[in-house]
Amino acid sequence: MIKTTLAVSLLFVAGHALAQMSPVGLWKTIDDDSKKEKSLVRIKESNGVYSGTIEKLLDPSSKQDAVCDKCTDERKDKPILGMTILRNLKQSADDKAVYEGGDIVDPNNGKVYRTRLRPVEDGKKLEMRGYIGPFYRTQVWIRVE
Repeated sequence: MIKTTLAVSLLFVAGHALAQMSPVGLWKTIDDDSKKEKSLVRIKESNGVYSGTIEKLLDPSSKQDAVCDKCTDERKDKPILGMTILRNLKQSADDKAVYEGGDIVDPNNGKVYRTRLRPVEDGKKLEMRGYIGPFYRTQVWIRVE
């Protein structure tokens, strides 16, 4: 009985730890320049493909009805709140801790970057790296749930 309980407990803990290392969940984004909280982005998975949508704008100076007037794709002039900014990410075949192959849009300037995500600190934070050519910038997002 004790062995069975211990085995079930270990499986539960291991499963919970693996779930936390997934990018799925709600993340708080931080502005690169001001270091202030900017938004909440919910990352979801469907059939092995990950996407992220802006669920809430946190910056008090942000207009809640703002649109992406600088976007050049199908998101042009669409509301930023509710916008899918991350799309088409998949878990790397080479490194299971990395999610890549997709893109992210910066609604402030409309630029679309290739992107790579890596949960860090036991899934409490997310390194989000956006690339244009050989150049990149990395933001650290904080898990809310």
